[in-house]
Amino acid sequence: MSTIVLIHGLWMTPRSWEGWVDRYATAGHQVLAPAWPGMEGEVEQLNADPSPIAALTIDKVLDHYEQIVKSLDEPPIIMGHSFGGTFTQVLLDRGLGSAGVAIDSAQVKGVMKLPLATLRSTFPVLGNPANRHRAVPLTPDQFHYAFTNSLTEEESLKVYQRYHVPAAGHILFEGALANFNPHAATKVHFDNSDRAPLLFISGGQDHVIPASVNAENVRRYHKSGALTEHEIYPDRTHYTLGQDGWEEVADKALTWALAHARTT
Repeated sequence: MSTIVLIHGLWMTPRSWEGWVDRYATAGHQVLAPAWPGMEGEVEQLNADPSPIAALTIDKVLDHYEQIVKSLDEPPIIMGHSFGGTFTQVLLDRGLGSAGVAIDSAQVKGVMKLPLATLRSTFPVLGNPANRHRAVPLTPDQFHYAFTNSLTEEESLKVYQRYHVPAAGHILFEGALANFNPHAATKVHFDNSDRAPLLFISGGQDHVIPASVNAENVRRYHKSGALTEHEIYPDRTHYTLGQDGWEEVADKALTWALAHARTT
């Protein structure tokens, strides 16, 4: 049995992992899907009062997960989706975890590629500087473009109603401006050969983080002696955690992590 820590991304909560939690737990693993600090409430509660989200920063979230990981009896497998993938990269760079899987991972500092689809997906937040100190929701149409572009509008609306919450504007601005900040919280040491093995999983239909962004992220690690691999699923969107066929992605992530996890 292994311990697995799952980290959600922007516009989401731990509920986004519900299928993965059940699948991994049924297989006998200890599965933790902690919320970002202040986001422990249900989706409906956070939509009614998103003020705890507005106060979040990258450092607050990273410190929260670092404390969780260090409190465990053994280094866990760490998996993160979207901005959770960024957090996964940083936590591994800090020497934490036995293996990492970054799914549709947002950029860390040093990744330069910025596709038009990413700009369109994040414009509802980044288009207004005042949003830096706000929790910013997507409309159903914006969510459909960013997350569920392979679904019908009706199908997308059901996903939106079950999972969507406002995003922490400060975190998205920090990520977007990281390459202009020498002390950016998303900085990692690309040549770190002591970190745990890391798998990137990308979707070929992802509008928020197209696979080309993750491909550059992987290339940045070329000087590291630590294992870094990349798996692309051509038909998957940013909603890959719940999109039809998610079980294949979940099984690939876990099988890879178990096969390559380092032991203490």
